[in-house]
Parts: sequence; structure tokens; C-alpha cells
Amino acid sequence: MRESETTERAGDTPAASPFAGILSTVRRHPLAWIIAGSAVVLVVLGSGAVALGASVGTSASASTLPSASSTPTPTPTRPVAAPTRPLPVVAPAATKIRTCSVSGLAQDGRLGNLEAQVVNAKTGAVLFDRNGGKPGPTASVLKTLTSAAALKVLGPDYRVSTTVVKGSAPGQIVLVGGGDVTLSRLPDGQASFYTGAPKIQDLANQARQAMGGQPITSIVVDTSLFGGPVWQPSWDEHEERVVEGSTSYITALQVDGDRNDPTAIESPRTTDPVGRAVQYFQQYLGTNVPVTQGTAPAGAQQLAAVQSQPVTALIDQAMSVSDNTIMEELARLVAIKTGAGNTFAAENAGVISALKGYGIDTTGIHIADGSGLSGDNAVPPSYLTRLFVKVLNRENGLGVVYDGLPVAGQSGTLGPGYARFTGANAAARGAVHAKTGWIDHGYTLSGIVTAADGTPLTFAVFALGPVSDNAKQAIDTLVTGFYHCGDNLTNN
Repeated sequence: MRESETTERAGDTPAASPFAGILSTVRRHPLAWIIAGSAVVLVVLGSGAVALGASVGTSASASTLPSASSTPTPTPTRPVAAPTRPLPVVAPAATKIRTCSVSGLAQDGRLGNLEAQVVNAKTGAVLFDRNGGKPGPTASVLKTLTSAAALKVLGPDYRVSTTVVKGSAPGQIVLVGGGDVTLSRLPDGQASFYTGAPKIQDLANQARQAMGGQPITSIVVDTSLFGGPVWQPSWDEHEERVVEGSTSYITALQVDGDRNDPTAIESPRTTDPVGRAVQYFQQYLGTNVPVTQGTAPAGAQQLAAVQSQPVTALIDQAMSVSDNTIMEELARLVAIKTGAGNTFAAENAGVISALKGYGIDTTGIHIADGSGLSGDNAVPPSYLTRLFVKVLNRENGLGVVYDGLPVAGQSGTLGPGYARFTGANAAARGAVHAKTGWIDHGYTLSGIVTAADGTPLTFAVFALGPVSDNAKQAIDTLVTGFYHCGDNLTNN
């Protein structure tokens, strides 16, 4: 029930009322009533503030309580926090829109069944891919994998030794092949094809001196380090050994890679590389004593030794001119060192075991030989683009592989005389460092491009199937396209 307000005007005579007694009491005891009245006012004000606060909720406005006697006084209220707002979602970084396409170049019929991939070596982004994850035959591009395996397992400073030890009979010596195919038959002062190669003449001189004048009665030849067969079954022997003269039988003892011409890049090879080496060893010893095949006695005293150049030098020369025989030697030594065995069949397990040390997935890789001659080798282009990033960055000593790569228009199998990167493709000369490859039904190129915009790209291009020699020009044109596009290369 709401109480009505009453107003008393000055000069009016108060009428008798029920409150007359109360007023009389107030006049008699004013202080007590003032105190009581103040208490009542406080109670009323407090209850009013509570009621008003409930009615306005969380409003931030000041509340006032009406008063009949004075100017309204604002009642303080507790500050109210602003409503919580959702945080804005962080927008993803903008994706670069690439517009430089080589799609037309990739459709060139000369490329056959194309497998290719291009990676930005700085960011790891795949810029271009055509069946890049599909394992295919690499041809001599496989030498990159063999080199990486040799560096990992043998080490950059490893040297291959050819030795002579005492035999089991008086006056008998044993010539032990260590797998060095660069050992040369040329006399001191004459340089063979293999730079800095050791001489079998030096080996013979050391052995004769170590015998101290004791006559040599017989020679045993130990080539047991490498197991048979001496020729990979999938290779074309007539083409590679005789006609092209690019590859020898793979034996633990031979001289000059068994070339007929020890100074030539390519020269026909024989069917008896061990016999040729022994012939020159006897010649420098100055003896025609009997020669037999056998093995060195355990713990036999060493009489003589010569060593190859370090692995780094062997890789540099083999990569530049694509020497098959050095790479077969290295693959076999890797297989032996890893405990996989000493045959062609053991190279798959040995090389793959070594490659796993680089931390790149080896799924799909199959190693049939060390040179890449076999069509049974299989490597996806995507593996090569990742490996070449490490080569470019010189990780784990792989810089030697980069240093040995042919350079377009300048050196090796991309240099003068090889008709590569000619005409309009000459724009990429000097910018492409890559390993070439060719076998029946396959032309390949893989390596590094420093693009026109400065972007380092790693790439692998396989032109497979019914292709011919003109696939090389189609590959060069496609790689020149990579060069022009750089980081703007699109997969469309």
C-alpha cells in the first residue's frame, strides 16, 4: 500500500488528527525523534537502492532515488565488465599464386612416358610434378645414389689398396686385388685416364725390394674380394664392353679399368682383366714364374701396397665423365662394408642401407648395379629432388657430388661436344648442374637449377619408353622452362 504525500502550508491551523499526540511527543523529545527518523530514512534508502538495482540489472548507468526534500543524489553502482567478445580467427597466410606454366613443354611427345618433379630447394615446396613418386629406371643418374652411399659408408677419405703379401711357400708372393679399378699399367711419368692413379710398376718394385734379394718362385693372385658373376646379366655386353667400351668386367684386380687404351674415356675392354693386370705385374717384376689363382694366407706379412685416390676424387671424376667402372667398384665396396655381400645381388641391400643414413624415405628404390646401366634399377624422381637439396647444401660431405656434376654448356657430359642446351636452351647454360643418363628406353637428367629469378630448384626428369636420342633436346627444353619460371613455376 502506497502512502500519500501531505503538504503543510504556513498559517494553516492544523486540524485534529490521530497524529496530534505523536507530534506533541516529538516537540517534547525532539533529539530522540531526530535520531529515530534518521534511522528510518536510512532503511528506506537502502531498500530502495536494492529494489532499483534489481530492476536495472547490469546497467552501467547511475541510479537515483526520488526525494521529496532535495536534489536527487546519484547512487553509486558497481562497474560492470563489458561482454566478452570472441577472439578473431587468425587468417591463414596467403598462398602464392604461381602463373608460369611448362605444361605444353611437358607434353612433348619426345619425352615418352614422363616422370618428373621440381622442388624449391629453399622451401621444400613441390612446384611441378608428373608421376614424381613413381619409381623408374634412372640410367647414369643412379651414380648420384652410389656416390652418396660411398660417402656415407666408406667415408670421403677412404682409399682402395692393392697389396702384395708373402705366400705360404718359400719365395711365393700373393698379389691381392682390393677393388681399385684405377690402378694403372703405365710406367712412372705417364698419366693414365684416371687422374693420380697408383702404378702397378710401383707395387712390383716395392715387392721385389721387400724380398731382399730372395728369388720369387711363384705368384698367387687373390681376387676373392669380389664375387661373381663379373658381368651384370641385364647389361648388353657387346654394346657396353666392346662397341661403346664404357664398362669392364667387375673384378677386384684390373688396370686402367681394363681399357685397351689406358688414356681414353671410352675404349674396348677384354674378357680377362685379371690376366692383363698380372701380365704387367710380372713385366715390372722381371719374372715369368708360375701364376695361380688362390687366396692370401691369414695374417700374411705385407710386402707392398699402393692406394687409389680418396673416394672424393673417385666420385668427382666418375660423376663428371659418367665412368661406369668406378661406380661399380664403389657400389661393391659399399655392399661389402655393410655386410650385405660381395656380388651384384648384394648391392641393393648395401646401397639402400647406406642411403637410409640421409633420412630420406627409400621406399620404391631398387638397386641392380652401381652405374645405372641396368633397366632394372628403380628410383622415384621425388627421391632425387630431396637428395639434391642435401647435395646443394653440402650436407654430410655431399658437396663433392655437386662439384662433380656436369654444368650445362661448360663441362662433363653437358659440356662442349655433347650438343646439350643449344639454341634457345642456351639461356640456361651455366645455371644447370646435373647428372645425365641414357640407356635403352630411357633418357634422364637430374640435378640443380639456379633459376633466372635466383631461386635454387632441384629437379629430376625421366623420359621413358619408346624414346630416341632427340629426347635429350626435349629434356633440355623442359629444364630451360624450369629455369625461366623459377619460383613462379606452376604445376598447372
